[in-house]
Amino acid sequence: MDLNKLFKAMVVALPIIAISACSSTSESETDATSSMGGSESSEMTSGSGVETGGVAPMLTPEEQQRIKYQELRKEHIIYFDFDRSSVSSEFSEVLNAHGEYLVEHPNVRVMIEGHADERGTPEYNIALGERRAKAVAKYLQSMGVSPSQMSIVSYGEEKPLDFSRTDDGFAKNRRAVLVY
Repeated sequence: MDLNKLFKAMVVALPIIAISACSSTSESETDATSSMGGSESSEMTSGSGVETGGVAPMLTPEEQQRIKYQELRKEHIIYFDFDRSSVSSEFSEVLNAHGEYLVEHPNVRVMIEGHADERGTPEYNIALGERRAKAVAKYLQSMGVSPSQMSIVSYGEEKPLDFSRTDDGFAKNRRAVLVY
């Protein structure tokens, strides 16, 4: 008789123990779920078991280069040393970004404006501005940009960027500007 009652109690108790064992969670799972915020927490409790949106996507080197060049193309002024018309190496990346864009988009045209500070004669400054614009065009052409995409104009000292007549002001006026 006692064995029969014990057997009946086991039949009732075993399913309850099995159900409670399956539905319990460990403390570490509870802590991990409670530390997540917003939608991630709801995804975990919804039963999908897959977290999404937690890590930024990895960019390929080509995508990183494209983004870098996109930022560099925002710079469109190339500065020159006093009485010089050679492109400095510090502006090579800016010109590379513009050159690559122009090669990829052969229907886009750019005007290269050459400028000089006001310390020379007007005739000399017009010629210097033209040499600076031609130096930038030659650099771009060496990258494969078609000459038909570029036009050149020299303003000499006529359109200064800085009117301060200081060394810093003169340096800002010695430039070539890419105008799309």
